[in-house]
Amino acid sequence: MEAKFFRFLKLVGVGFKARTERQGRELFLKLGYSHEVQFTAPPAVRVFCFKPNLICCTGIDKNRVHHFAGAVRNSKPPEVYKGKGILYIDEVIKLKPGKKQKK
Repeated sequence: MEAKFFRFLKLVGVGFKARTERQGRELFLKLGYSHEVQFTAPPAVRVFCFKPNLICCTGIDKNRVHHFAGAVRNSKPPEVYKGKGILYIDEVIKLKPGKKQKK
């Protein structure tokens, strides 16, 4: 399979890890829940983990690659106060300020 389309995801957060099994067909994520989140890649999509916090979705069909990457991102979308979650590699999150203390 020749990969033409790529989508990189970055896990930001303490203890967030990813691993793949079965030649890039299954993706397991540790996202702070009591269980691992498991994804099975559709046909024509492969998943690779270069580091425990960097995921690469590749394939020959752009729509399937982006749809799978979006499904993975929706399992833990980035939150606006601390920036934790699953982000696209080129995504910038504008952080909100927290509560102001009264003086």
